[in-house]
Amino acid sequence: MRPELLGTSPVHGEVPPAVELRGITKRYGTTIACDDVHLSVASGEIHGLLGQNGAGKSTLVKILLGLAGRDAGQILLHGRPTEIPDPFAAAELGLAMVHQHFSLVNELTVWENVTLGDTGRPDADATCELVRSIGERYGLVVDPLAKVEDLSTGQRQRVEIIKCLRRDPSILILDEPTSVLTLGDSRELFSVLRRVAQDEQRTVILISHKLDEILNATDRVTIMRSGRVVAQRRTAETDERELAREMVGRELSKWVAASALGDLDALVDPGLSKDPAMFTALRPSEDQPAVRMRIDAAVANRDGRPLLQGLTLELRAGEILGLAGIEGNGQHALGDLLSSLLPLDSGEVRVDGTPVPAGRPGAMHHAGIGVIPEDRHQSGCVLDMSVAENLVLSAVPTVSRRGFVSRRRMRERAEELIERFAIATPSPDTPMRALSGGNQQKVVLARELSQQPKILVAAYPTRGLDIGAIEYMTEQLHEASRAGIAVLLISTELEEILTLSHRVAVIHRGAVVGEMPRMDVDIERLGMLMGGQEA
Repeated sequence: MRPELLGTSPVHGEVPPAVELRGITKRYGTTIACDDVHLSVASGEIHGLLGQNGAGKSTLVKILLGLAGRDAGQILLHGRPTEIPDPFAAAELGLAMVHQHFSLVNELTVWENVTLGDTGRPDADATCELVRSIGERYGLVVDPLAKVEDLSTGQRQRVEIIKCLRRDPSILILDEPTSVLTLGDSRELFSVLRRVAQDEQRTVILISHKLDEILNATDRVTIMRSGRVVAQRRTAETDERELAREMVGRELSKWVAASALGDLDALVDPGLSKDPAMFTALRPSEDQPAVRMRIDAAVANRDGRPLLQGLTLELRAGEILGLAGIEGNGQHALGDLLSSLLPLDSGEVRVDGTPVPAGRPGAMHHAGIGVIPEDRHQSGCVLDMSVAENLVLSAVPTVSRRGFVSRRRMRERAEELIERFAIATPSPDTPMRALSGGNQQKVVLARELSQQPKILVAAYPTRGLDIGAIEYMTEQLHEASRAGIAVLLISTELEEILTLSHRVAVIHRGAVVGEMPRMDVDIERLGMLMGGQEA
């Protein structure tokens, strides 16, 4: 979309844009990552760059930061044509970026991380004072002497932003900055961004696929789809449904739209939640299906602190049981237990009535339990291995012969699963890290479902995914339940719980404190149970 079709900025008037991209095109082989992209961002503006994973947002920003070359097009900074050959040149020109995945060294202190990459001998006192000064100025207070490994996720995000602001950039780019933040941390971050933009006339580009944060944080938004700019809107003149439609190129189902847009009122509205086309057709049959898994678990950490305290749970064939709760109430321990990573102090896990030895490597998998872990990068896949290799990680014997992996068999299996699960990848040999987050999650899902599990544990399955990927994941988990698989959904997102579950249980301080059928969910009661109150 050409700039003249988008209207002028509400901020800069006749002043040249801080950043202007004209006709940017980038190809990777036969794939066009950016296709004649035009973008204009004013000084003092927070500009949203919105699109599904794989829409071309990250490639566009890499070109702007000198991390990738372009095949065509022009970059202008403050009205002047500019070449940005590498990240050092970008920094000299006043561009800085806060990346989605933190680039901090956990074993070092905050001030040591802030000076990483500097030349010469670091000055601890001067750097500590600078960290404190920036923290007070922007509301990013953090102890410069604290080790990064001891900081919360929100505090680590502050350190990343301080690393950028200390270089006094005029253009600040943030890539999915709230993907690992709590709601409170996210609101605090956007307050800082507004201060940076309005008070100091810095330019902020916010890359995201979250519609609510784009609407709440930005002045204007550019929407990309399949490498092209498909729309640009003044944020005050649009809404979530219009943005969602532009992102995916079609209307979303009411059910998935309500979930993806965070519309809790719609999800508990009787007219929607009792619509057979949306939900009741997905319920398990009324004649009590067989119990697939029963858990009675007590687990403590090495210091004796209880992680699971007499947690009792039953999961039936063909149902999706949503386990709701505030983060840090035993969900991680339960996921580790069902991944054979954690032994029991007391209790047992039974699958089809047979006890499974907890903590024994591979025991849960061999009993028929598949797991989509909460952090796909840390424990769901190996980023430096190929897509094909990741697809067979839990099924190596099926592609082996006489103890050796058959490359031909592995590739054939990968091609079959890539087609079946619509995984967007140039080739089975493509490294996992080159895929978008949604397609990485598809690889994990494909690997687990291809093993035909009796039980599927899905921990935060749509975390960090865009609307299209959320819709796909929702459909796949419902399809799994219809095929008779018992699905345990672990999530802190009520929208996700209410969209997917047939039955809802609540975990608090390592124990299940209540449950209810999805059709009878009372949001107030659910919230009280999550907070540890009697309801």
